[in-house]
Amino acid sequence: MRIAALALAALSAGALAADPPGSRRANKALALCEREADSADERRALLARGLALAEQAVAADDGDAKAHFAVVCNLGKEMELRGASVVNLISLRRLRREIDRTLELAPDYADALLAKGALLWDLPRLLGGDREEGERFMRAALEVDPDYLGAHLTLAKALADRGDHEMARAEAERALALAKRKADARAAEDAKALVARLAN
Repeated sequence: MRIAALALAALSAGALAADPPGSRRANKALALCEREADSADERRALLARGLALAEQAVAADDGDAKAHFAVVCNLGKEMELRGASVVNLISLRRLRREIDRTLELAPDYADALLAKGALLWDLPRLLGGDREEGERFMRAALEVDPDYLGAHLTLAKALADRGDHEMARAEAERALALAKRKADARAAEDAKALVARLAN
């Protein structure tokens, strides 16, 4: 789930016009998902707290799209930390249900569109992966927010992954320009490295 993990790591920093407002618990759960940690153990603890809060928010209001997405974010990053395991196969079904429920409630939620696209791209066909559909969802996230830096980077990496270097480089260059404009040093380094790799 490399591309999917990259998408979850690149969540947009601010709320978009199309983002659902979410409950206090849902927003706190997402903040925990996005928080940096000094160690893997601390990261696991943050994600466990975030997932518990997200589940409470969903239980309080099943119509809270941001609460469902907070489950996606915390569960997805928890799965990334666990690596390949039988538990992850079980969690994958839940992750897909939560992404689908999020988009059912908020079809223009760019973070959820990107997460679904990255997941479909990354999964083997045997587990429901579909790269064509995955790319469509990534591009849908960019239709909602053309300046979504994380979506440009994720799409660039996906295109590079399939060997479409010309299109990947164009996306990486867009991401680099955006990262510079937004003064996002980490994303700029990531995009610059991708542009350089694709130039060879």
